[in-house]
Amino acid sequence: MYIAAAFFCMKHLPIHNQLFVENRKRFAAKMLPNTIAIFVSNDETPVNGDALFTYQQNSDVYWLTGIEQEGTMVVLYPDAYDKTYQEIVIVTRPNELKEKWDGKRLRAHQATEISGIKTVIWADSADAVLQQLIHLADGIYLDSNENDRKATLIPTADDRFIASMKQRYPLHTYYRAAKILTELRAVKTSWEVAVLQQAIDITAQTFTDVLKMMQPGVMEYQVEATIHHGFLSRRAAGPAYNCIIASGDNARILHYVENNQPCNDGDLLLLDFGAKYGGYCADLTRTIPVNGQFTKRQKQVYNAVLAIHDYAKSSLKPGISIVDYTNKVGEEATQQMIKIGLLTKADVKNQDPANPAYRKYLYHGISHHLGIDVHDVGTRTKPITPGMVFTVEPGIYIEEEKMGIRIENNVWITKKGNQDLMAHIPITAADIELSFKQAKAK
Repeated sequence: MYIAAAFFCMKHLPIHNQLFVENRKRFAAKMLPNTIAIFVSNDETPVNGDALFTYQQNSDVYWLTGIEQEGTMVVLYPDAYDKTYQEIVIVTRPNELKEKWDGKRLRAHQATEISGIKTVIWADSADAVLQQLIHLADGIYLDSNENDRKATLIPTADDRFIASMKQRYPLHTYYRAAKILTELRAVKTSWEVAVLQQAIDITAQTFTDVLKMMQPGVMEYQVEATIHHGFLSRRAAGPAYNCIIASGDNARILHYVENNQPCNDGDLLLLDFGAKYGGYCADLTRTIPVNGQFTKRQKQVYNAVLAIHDYAKSSLKPGISIVDYTNKVGEEATQQMIKIGLLTKADVKNQDPANPAYRKYLYHGISHHLGIDVHDVGTRTKPITPGMVFTVEPGIYIEEEKMGIRIENNVWITKKGNQDLMAHIPITAADIELSFKQAKAK
């Protein structure tokens, strides 16, 4: 069923709920017999006083339902005695007074239309239903954030829910939902890629906006403002992550987000940004000349990065692991750096195998999983399989020349190799210079 009406918490057009129906089917197929899986939303996080950070839904809850509203729970019990309870979404009961302050909340029929789940229960009456179902189940799947990039020890809603469940039902057997989700979320359905492509297309259009306004003297934050405007005016939720607008030597700082310096004539500008649309994240990097024209040396280094990028993209296909792929790309990076005078054959011959010489100029990974999270869940050590989506983002960073260049596209792994979802975005030095002129002419 396709939904024609817009719902709360959304800037984007409604997403076909078959995306979420398919995701739940995939998860249920992995569950052990007579087990129940329960997922809870993220907390609303306070800033100061009574202010809250912009709400961010638990990625797994969104992947299963498409619902972005706080206070949501999902229950999956494929072997439930009553088919009514095989899938349940639990949402906060609308409150007239609260809605005057914070806006409308989902009605039951709207939660069904977004998620495709027919059984909707209000949160304030859910406990009795859950207790009955849990007593009938032999085991319980609970969720946790097992993303390898997790870098916080702050207790989450997941953490507290796990503790309360184990205290209340100590004799049940518990299973890790995250182990299944890491496998499933890494492999995107065509429904998911269609939404991701919309995020990418918005990012591509916004890149043209940047080319149109770019000129010497523009401030990095003005570029960032153009990107935010481009995203929001095209129905994206906003940026998928903090925009990196790094001019000159700032480009050597991988997560540079100050964005407060002028873009000077003759310098390069590294742009790392992506729109978030329908819950899915784009992740683009382009390095452009501030004045629209690469110098001879800038173009030489740029072409070396592009050669590494193209080699990496050709190598990223089913059967290889990210670890092995990264090592393989490192060998190509070494050869390109020799060609442009950054390394010598002696440097390579005498290098420490644990710290290859090319790492002086390329000190980050080449690819990561992409999806609902910009650094999405997925394996690094097991073979890549069709359906996965990755970034391809090599770079070269030269301290002595105060230069940093990175080029990044997003690719969808297919049975024969991969499909570049950003193939329509200018990437060669010549195409960027031409696009610069064309954007100015409009």
